[in-house]
Amino acid sequence: MSLYYEAAEILTAPSNAGGSLKSRIFSRKDLKSQPSQIYALAIETSKWSPILKEVVENADILRLERKLSPILSILLVHDLLLAKRGVALPAVHGLRTAVERHRGRLQAELTKARIQRKLSTIEALKSHIETGVENSADDSEAPYPRWVRINTLKTTLEDQLDTTFKGYKRAKNVNAVRQRTSKRVYIDENIPNLVAVSPSLDLVKSDAYKNGEIIFQDKASCFPAYLLDPLPQDGDIIDTCSAPGNKTTHIAAIVLSNNAGQGRYEQTIHAFEKNKGRAETLEKMVKVAGCDAWTKLHPGQDFLKVDPTAAAYEKVGALLLDPSCSGSGIVGRDDMPKLHLPAVKQVTPTANGKKGFSKPATLSDDTRKRKREDKQNLLDVMVDDDGVVTAVNTDDELRARLEALSAFQLELLLHAFAFPAAKKIAYSTCSVHAEENEMVVWKALQSPVARERGWRLLGRGEQVSGLRGWEVRGVGEAAGGDGRVAEACIRANKGDGYGTMGFFLAGFVRDSVPVDGVVDKSDAEKKGDNVGTAMVKEDDEWRGIIAEEVMAEEKSVTKFEPVKKQKTSVPAAEKHSFGKLRTGLVPKGKKRKKGKA
Repeated sequence: MSLYYEAAEILTAPSNAGGSLKSRIFSRKDLKSQPSQIYALAIETSKWSPILKEVVENADILRLERKLSPILSILLVHDLLLAKRGVALPAVHGLRTAVERHRGRLQAELTKARIQRKLSTIEALKSHIETGVENSADDSEAPYPRWVRINTLKTTLEDQLDTTFKGYKRAKNVNAVRQRTSKRVYIDENIPNLVAVSPSLDLVKSDAYKNGEIIFQDKASCFPAYLLDPLPQDGDIIDTCSAPGNKTTHIAAIVLSNNAGQGRYEQTIHAFEKNKGRAETLEKMVKVAGCDAWTKLHPGQDFLKVDPTAAAYEKVGALLLDPSCSGSGIVGRDDMPKLHLPAVKQVTPTANGKKGFSKPATLSDDTRKRKREDKQNLLDVMVDDDGVVTAVNTDDELRARLEALSAFQLELLLHAFAFPAAKKIAYSTCSVHAEENEMVVWKALQSPVARERGWRLLGRGEQVSGLRGWEVRGVGEAAGGDGRVAEACIRANKGDGYGTMGFFLAGFVRDSVPVDGVVDKSDAEKKGDNVGTAMVKEDDEWRGIIAEEVMAEEKSVTKFEPVKKQKTSVPAAEKHSFGKLRTGLVPKGKKRKKGKA
């Protein structure tokens, strides 16, 4: 009995309860029914709710069966008409008898709904529901595409186009695959070996997914490893917060590509994950992806407690930092499935004195939501990217949470600066808040360790071409008002037409070779008054921003305005030619022509 009541409670919870449907169910510890059963019932009923609404209203069972609420009616009718085992209640239970006594009428209304949609069989109707067409008209925004990274540790883009995506039409842009009924594949123009398909297409059951040949990974989530671009001369790599392993395995694929033709791979990827449960997921991911041979896992180990000068890390030249954040950029984190609830037919007197029925009075989604929220004045919550729920009922509480997160993120970044042989760092978050993004970058650039070791931002002109041409840049106001810092930062926004989640990325580099743990001063002196080195004139403020040639162009600028989004021209030879990029991933055993990014 608890199955239907618990599913009903979760589906009708106020919107400020926080979290997706899955997180709301599986984070509950007080459920009597199996969470997997509740989730399956809730998600399937939601998908079918447009048709179930019609069926229940036309059968008029809400008026006849007073014990049924609108949400209970569609949950029970779903199982009665569509579940293999029927209603999961004892035969004499009141809720079960309340719908079973109307089985004939309900079945007739389902048949009528199918015929109205010109579908010949119930199987055809099920396929129709799976496409999402019934819900598409109710959403103002097109669904996000499903981004799929081709795992070049095991396969190639060409092989997957000939197998997994055989029969798919080639899309010219990402919007073409955002239609739920689309069977098209879009090859991304920024990230090599990345494609997008419609989210309604089920690839989980494909052999390629099961074998680790394709990996579901948001486009923006592919930015950090691609920007880091670990080369053989960069030495070992550290992924500081690795689980679930998408970025770790992407690093591995790039390492393999950049070592192609050398016959051996001497670089080691150190993958840290302090949460032991998440570390188990990481281990499985690394093994399935095929990079366990040169990936050293550090399960349950906190990166902040690692000694940068330890012998095990003396060759570490590149680090990827994707620390815990607010998760405010994650698509679907706070989404609940669209739910269509039936209403009771209203009895109205007719002209001849007899009773008649008017069209069911319906409430708009906004009205229904407001009524639910008025009844339960719950706290707003923040669900971070680790699934941690924090109450944020006021602006002060939100600010306090962001301050705590940004302090941790800055500490992690400064710790990474301290690795003696480190030459490049990629820092990223899946947050939209400047406190966790540009403001962390700006504080890091002003830190003593950045000054002493010569860390600076990787300028836009130095970035790999796929990201150099990316339009969306940082927020100047949050970067100390310095437009150069904002221009060097990379952002991705939810809902802006690019089909990505909200994301932030910045690259840090160090040009001088460290000598006994400090920057080689002879190199710095040769560069003179150049931002990004440890040597500055006493009357100049060290900025630690971008490369020398960019500084030269902007010497006359005294005030920097926030950067506006603008399209940057990229040389035609580089714009979409990934064969010339260092990160143009190639299959194992095949040679490639060397080129510069």
